[in-house]
Amino acid sequence: MKRWAALSDTAQDVLIALFGFAVGAVLYASGLYPMSGGATRQPLWTRFAVLTLLCAVALWRRRRPVVALAAGLVPFGLDLALGATVPVWLLYSDLIYAAVLYGARARARAVLWICAAVSATLTVGIFVATGDWRNLALACACALAFVGTPIWWALQVRTHKEIAAAERHRAQAMSLVADLDRRAAIADERTTMARDLHDVIAGHLSAIALQSEAALGVLGRREDDPVSGIMGSIRANSVEALREMRTMIGLLRDDGDDEETAAPRGLDQLPILADAARAAGTVVRVRDSRGCAALPRAVDQAAYRIAQEALTNAMKHAPGRAVDLTVRADATSLLLSVRNPLPAPGHSRAESATGHRGLANMRQRATVLGGTLRAGRDRSDWEVRAELPLTDTGARADIARGLVRENREGR
Repeated sequence: MKRWAALSDTAQDVLIALFGFAVGAVLYASGLYPMSGGATRQPLWTRFAVLTLLCAVALWRRRRPVVALAAGLVPFGLDLALGATVPVWLLYSDLIYAAVLYGARARARAVLWICAAVSATLTVGIFVATGDWRNLALACACALAFVGTPIWWALQVRTHKEIAAAERHRAQAMSLVADLDRRAAIADERTTMARDLHDVIAGHLSAIALQSEAALGVLGRREDDPVSGIMGSIRANSVEALREMRTMIGLLRDDGDDEETAAPRGLDQLPILADAARAAGTVVRVRDSRGCAALPRAVDQAAYRIAQEALTNAMKHAPGRAVDLTVRADATSLLLSVRNPLPAPGHSRAESATGHRGLANMRQRATVLGGTLRAGRDRSDWEVRAELPLTDTGARADIARGLVRENREGR
């Protein structure tokens, strides 16, 4: 059945016509073809000619079912004139079946009533002409077998198909409604998160920016004063954080269909990141040997976030230790390494409010791009090493969505 369903409509019609011709040829060759049961005097080639003509008409049974039924009246009438035969009646009953099943609803209904009227007329005519009840019974049996049965079966199949199609449409409509509800729920949640970010976190960042600016006004901006440098760094980072917060709020309030919307920072911002760490008292040595080649946007943003998180961890857990930040790239991958000496034994590590969340976020950023991330002890140093592929990133349709979600979680 699966192989049959895989065939085209034309191929199915051709096979049905060939099968009908083969059955008719066997019946004609064996002499089991007269409807009346007696022998006929017509040459056998005339029977084959009529059958061939009807098989040619049957090639249109599915594409033009009503036209094929009307055209089939010609060989069917010739067969009646020569003496009704079983092969022709079988093949014409299939044309009736196809007209009711594949024709338009109005035409199928018309075919139903026309066939019923013609069958009743012929049956009554035969009885009137012969006056024999046996002929009437035979005519009724033939009408039921060759007209009534294909019509009834076609109606059953058509009803089943219409019910199945209606159920499919209903399922599609329910799926569409569920998808719309899901989109609406996501949009509401994104709007709520954007409002919370704007009302709470952005307010705190604004306060930090204003207070640091006021402190700079009191202290004065002096390059030789470390406190002034630290306050300036706090001011610059809080203003930049506000800018990124506005970008993130815009992402959350957006409908999510604009693929050009992206997180704001990339590896080009590494010097700014290093300057902020230096202002806080950490020596950062940046070695960027990736050249001028442009990186895929997703790789660029993920690498920057990994470097930012790794540098923050180094400043938190090994304060005062120098950090080596190395970036290399070849034709297939980007290598990022953040390395710092381990703190002295007995040093009290700063507690993080997020626990191991930062390391998990870094690993997730690398994994979503098909890369790897390793973080651990290497002799007397601690190293975070990420390798991100530069090829086949465009084939990952969820990268942009993943970056937006991870940036929201990682802040």
